[in-house]
Amino acid sequence: MGSLCLLLVVLQLSWTLSSSLPPPSSHLCLPHQRDALLHFKTTISVECDRDTYPKIDIESWNKSIDCCSWEGVKCNNVTGHVIGIDLSHSCLDGFPLENTSNLFQFHGLKRLNLAYNGFEGYISTELFSQLVSLTHLDLSYNGFFGLIPYQINLLSSLVSLDLSLLNELRFDGQGFDMLARNLTKLRNLVLHEVDMSDVALTSFLNLSSSLEHLSLSYCQLHGEFPTQAFQLPNLKVLDLSENENLKGYVPNRNWSSGLELLYLFHCGFRGSIPASFGNLTQIISVDLHGNSLGGQIPDVFGNLRKLTSLSFSSCNLSGPLPISIFNLTKITHLDLSCNHLEGPFPNQVSELRFLEELGLSNNSISGGVPSWLFTLPSLPSLDLSYNKLVGPIDRIQKPSSIQYVDLSCNNIGGRIPVSNFYLVNLISLDLSSNNLSGPIPDSIFDFVNITSLDLSSNNLSGVIKSDMLSKLTSLEVLDVSNNSLLSLSTSGNDVNYSFSRFTSVRFSGCSVRQFPNFFRSSGLEVLDLSNNMISGGISKWEAEGWEGLVWLDLSHNFLTALEQFPGNNLAYLNLHSNLLRGPILSTCFNPQIPFLQLGSFIISKNKLTGNIPSSICNLSSLDFLDLSKNSLSGTIPDCLGNLSFLKLMDLQVNNFYGKIPSSICNMGSLHVLDLSENSLSGTVPDSFVSNKLIYIFLNDNQLEGLVPPSSANCTSLEVLNLGNNKLTDRFPHWLASLPSLQVLILRSNRFYGSLSHFIASSSFSSLQIIDLSGNEFTGTLPTRFFRNLRAMKNKPIERPSDSSVMSDDITYYQISVNVTTKKLELELTKIVGIFVSMDLSNNKFFGQIPKEVGQLISLHMLNFSHNNFTGPIPTSFGNLVSLESLDLSSNKLSGRIPSQMTKLTFLEVLNLSKNNFVGPIPHGNQFSTFDNDSYNSNIGLCGPPLSKQCINHGEAEPPAPLSVKHKGSRVPFIWQVVMMGYGSGVVLGLSLGYIVFTTKRPWWFIRMVERDWEYNFTNWIRRKRGRRN
Repeated sequence: MGSLCLLLVVLQLSWTLSSSLPPPSSHLCLPHQRDALLHFKTTISVECDRDTYPKIDIESWNKSIDCCSWEGVKCNNVTGHVIGIDLSHSCLDGFPLENTSNLFQFHGLKRLNLAYNGFEGYISTELFSQLVSLTHLDLSYNGFFGLIPYQINLLSSLVSLDLSLLNELRFDGQGFDMLARNLTKLRNLVLHEVDMSDVALTSFLNLSSSLEHLSLSYCQLHGEFPTQAFQLPNLKVLDLSENENLKGYVPNRNWSSGLELLYLFHCGFRGSIPASFGNLTQIISVDLHGNSLGGQIPDVFGNLRKLTSLSFSSCNLSGPLPISIFNLTKITHLDLSCNHLEGPFPNQVSELRFLEELGLSNNSISGGVPSWLFTLPSLPSLDLSYNKLVGPIDRIQKPSSIQYVDLSCNNIGGRIPVSNFYLVNLISLDLSSNNLSGPIPDSIFDFVNITSLDLSSNNLSGVIKSDMLSKLTSLEVLDVSNNSLLSLSTSGNDVNYSFSRFTSVRFSGCSVRQFPNFFRSSGLEVLDLSNNMISGGISKWEAEGWEGLVWLDLSHNFLTALEQFPGNNLAYLNLHSNLLRGPILSTCFNPQIPFLQLGSFIISKNKLTGNIPSSICNLSSLDFLDLSKNSLSGTIPDCLGNLSFLKLMDLQVNNFYGKIPSSICNMGSLHVLDLSENSLSGTVPDSFVSNKLIYIFLNDNQLEGLVPPSSANCTSLEVLNLGNNKLTDRFPHWLASLPSLQVLILRSNRFYGSLSHFIASSSFSSLQIIDLSGNEFTGTLPTRFFRNLRAMKNKPIERPSDSSVMSDDITYYQISVNVTTKKLELELTKIVGIFVSMDLSNNKFFGQIPKEVGQLISLHMLNFSHNNFTGPIPTSFGNLVSLESLDLSSNKLSGRIPSQMTKLTFLEVLNLSKNNFVGPIPHGNQFSTFDNDSYNSNIGLCGPPLSKQCINHGEAEPPAPLSVKHKGSRVPFIWQVVMMGYGSGVVLGLSLGYIVFTTKRPWWFIRMVERDWEYNFTNWIRRKRGRRN
């Protein structure tokens, strides 16, 4: 009976449960939510590329199917409410989050994923005020824009938020602070590229302690990042990368113990890597490259058994390589490049079995090259370039899988140890820029798989024969340049060998005397035979077989003739510094054979004659044209102005005459214009429009008229040289508006007028060289002008590269100017950013030298000679600690030479001659090296190196003053004044004395004489009274 009752209870319960669930054929989806989804479908569209397929087929949504079964839709199994919508990666476009969106009707929605689509528009406040049940929200990789509404803080249940790569979306300070305070359940916060420039970094102190993932790369964060954020107890991922203005310190202790990923690259973190870094036992990947950390890498990697990727490159780190870093068993990527690490490698390493990438270049690692580096089983590439390795390279005992080896730019000496290599899979080998010597061993030609071989810039010797090269059947790139004892064979059998794989061959500086025959049958694109001893000419026969050449450099040889250019596909042709002569331009530029690809044509420093043919204007792709330092003549073709891609036009040191075509000054692409040292005449065209012009050289011609005001349009201008012409103008004050102007040379023209009116309010903040010498400027020097010369006040910073112009990674044009310094006129190259000078000599300036000149502490050369300056040398000249040459000669300066000038320890040339200086010459440091010539024609000076001795407490002995009372005068007439003119005749001295004391000018001289007379007269009275007593 009991069993029967139990059975009846079970049956009743089963019936009750089954009746409470919908039958299999019924619909879970609520009708109003189904209709809302279908309406939402009509507001968006599918826009897939040809090879892209949507993850969710939204077109399959229809009424005949339960919406809870639709792709991308998830419902509550009991209530039927839609709780999840995932439309990610579905090629969708539209504006789904604006105010009228049907998505806002799903109040029970917990997960919304719209990532990786083409959605746009602003994000409505309704998203956050209506969908308050959301736990996961992903809107990443779309086109939403605008301010993120403050209502986001209403999502109190939110666990994961991803708004990454919405770079038109932004948080303001208040909005993010509210999010940080109110979203207490947040575990994942991903905001890559969201603009957070207005967010206060203290807001990060309010983030939930449950946070596990914080990604804020490219968010424009700035300021000091709080160290406490590294110490969130559950933090596993921290990414602050690519916020270059974000500063802070890596914490010394109390890291989040569960940290797995740490990305801080390209920020501004300072300090050193702490020893506590070794406590991050869960860490998998670390990237700190591009910070300013400094200090040593602590040797604390022994417990980081999970670490697979580590980058400390470009962090200013120093000290030895940490040994424990070579015992990381799971490491696949290790980059310590671009630091100051030093010391040798460990002799033996048994770990690093999974290492796939090793970056140690650009350090100061020394010692030998151990064999274990070549035998790491997973490492395809070894780059140890730019270190201080000296060798030897240890013998490799077993075959290696390594394919790329770069040991360039070290100090490895001796012979190439290729016989020790067992690199059967080698594809690329770079041993350039070392101290290797001796012949290239035969065994190097057994690398049958090698495609690139660079042995340049060593001391290799011997002969490279075609049969040796023919063994390298896969070789494409060969560079043996700058081995002066190495040469090429040129036997008749060379034509029997084919090198069809060759694309680039460089034999620059290798004592080559003839064109090699064996390259003619190749598909060569790049050939460099510069800096050799090839003589004769390039005949039509010589040029055969080079039809595929794109880049050809034959500069610095002894070529004398050129029948035609090799091939017609050249983009770069350099014939600089040969012995080419005659009207080659006219004969080689055949209008019937256009060189449509030629971008750079350099034929400078030869002996070319004739005119520039108009057919050169057909080179429509030309960006570099250098015909300088020849004997070309005629006028400059106006059609050159039609070369719309031209960046550099260098026609200097020729015999061109006539006017400068206005079309050239009107070229919008031009960076460099050099027409200097010709016989050009007329005015400079007032047609400059290009804001790309950096250098203008029109010096040493016969140009007349005014400086064109349109030059103010050249807002990128750094160098303007108009010296040695016949220009007649006032100072071109509008040049002060050029923010980058560093060199201004107007010397030896006919400029006139005062500087004060024109440049007193000017900036010239970048100016480093100014030369106004040899003109007719007058007036006093404006003190405000010197205050504005900020580049001369700061210690100059040398540029990382030469003062040159770049074109397709080809550094060619080097800027030079002439300055007069150390009694010589010198041509300076690489001057911009290095040499600082001021030359105002040979004008008609007067008045005192402003003390502000002494603030220009970067000056190397200062020349105020041959003017009418008066008064003393400012004591502030003692601050010019970089000064090497100072010329104040031929003025009317007076007073003592300041003793402070002995601090000028770099001063090599000093000329104070032909002035009115008095007193002892300072001695010590550089002043002990100057001879009499530095002080000539200053009769009041005394002491070494002059023979005139100083007495009376260091003063020169004065002649006995003879005085008579001049009737009607308040001052006794001092005969010392008359005797001042002794060197020029007593009559002149008498005249000077008369003029001084009748005109009472100059007043400073009157006061000096009065004080001197008063002192001497008082002493004379005392002596008289002493004798009477």
